[in-house]
Amino acid sequence: MVSYRTTCYGLFRRWRCRRSRGTFTAASGASIGLIFGGVITQTVGWHWAFLINVPIGLAALVFAVRLLQQQPGLGLANGADVLGAVLVTAGLSLGVYTIVQTAEPHATLTRTLVQAGAAALLLAAFVVRQARIKNPLLALRIFRRRQLTVANLIVVLLFAAGFGFQFTTALYVQRVLGYDSLTTGLAFLPSPLMNALMSLSLAPRLTVRFGPRKMLIAGLVVFMLALLWISRAPVDGSYVVNVGPVLAVMGAGIGVAIPASIMLAMSAADPADAGLASGLNNTAQQAGAAVGTAVLATLAASTTAHRAADGAGNLLALRDGYGAAWLAAAGFVLLAVLLSVGLLRSTATVVGRE
Repeated sequence: MVSYRTTCYGLFRRWRCRRSRGTFTAASGASIGLIFGGVITQTVGWHWAFLINVPIGLAALVFAVRLLQQQPGLGLANGADVLGAVLVTAGLSLGVYTIVQTAEPHATLTRTLVQAGAAALLLAAFVVRQARIKNPLLALRIFRRRQLTVANLIVVLLFAAGFGFQFTTALYVQRVLGYDSLTTGLAFLPSPLMNALMSLSLAPRLTVRFGPRKMLIAGLVVFMLALLWISRAPVDGSYVVNVGPVLAVMGAGIGVAIPASIMLAMSAADPADAGLASGLNNTAQQAGAAVGTAVLATLAASTTAHRAADGAGNLLALRDGYGAAWLAAAGFVLLAVLLSVGLLRSTATVVGRE
């Protein structure tokens, strides 16, 4: 039998080529986007922060057509599940919209319940359809593998906390500390830089030595500590004490946790389901980011409104709102830690199965 270390190293070399470079690319894109987003907002207007994506998307399309090899697929004419895609997209979108609307002054309990019920029905219809059709968009058999299911739940929680943290922290830096758009973008540089450093350098070596499960738990704990740290940031907070170090620590934790969680999710799938597992993992990332941002932004807004109604000053009310969101994000990460400790199997079992 091949030793665990040899098997792990062989698996990790393949993972490193794909996932580490992917994480580095994402971190580089994040840093460039933050800087140029600030420049665009301050020079030609915030609308262009969205419009600039049109030429970027067109360039990506041209490169994809020219450089990527064509892969045969099922095709729309042969039973691709268009209806299933519509159901799950509509259900998730309506769910996020419902969460955001709860903080609006015109929101009512009846309207919120109706929208939430409609979102649940759409998602339930998607599940029923996947169980009955010949060529499902998401074959439900994949959820029989506990390791894969738990790892994707952790991905949802991790991205929910991460994206919600970035959104609320940007608001804190701008609305409480008074930074402009460009300075805010530059302020966030420690996070993607540390993310890139960890994913390309230290994380691969540490994961080979200790295994992805232990590294996932370590990265989650580091991320949670960063959230607890910034949750105590005051109204007159300092970037050097309350923001910059937190972003660096958060970037380091995510730079370790995200690749490890993806590796655990992918290694638990059968080779025949590799594409399905990859698609599920990407969906977990996007769904977590959308739902997490909606939940934390709504919590921050509602807490700020309640604090202002109680007589707190504007800046203090805003700070308390963001503090509540950061504590909720820490709760997401704590739940991910508990799932990792209690439900993920040992790395040797998962890797050895390959």
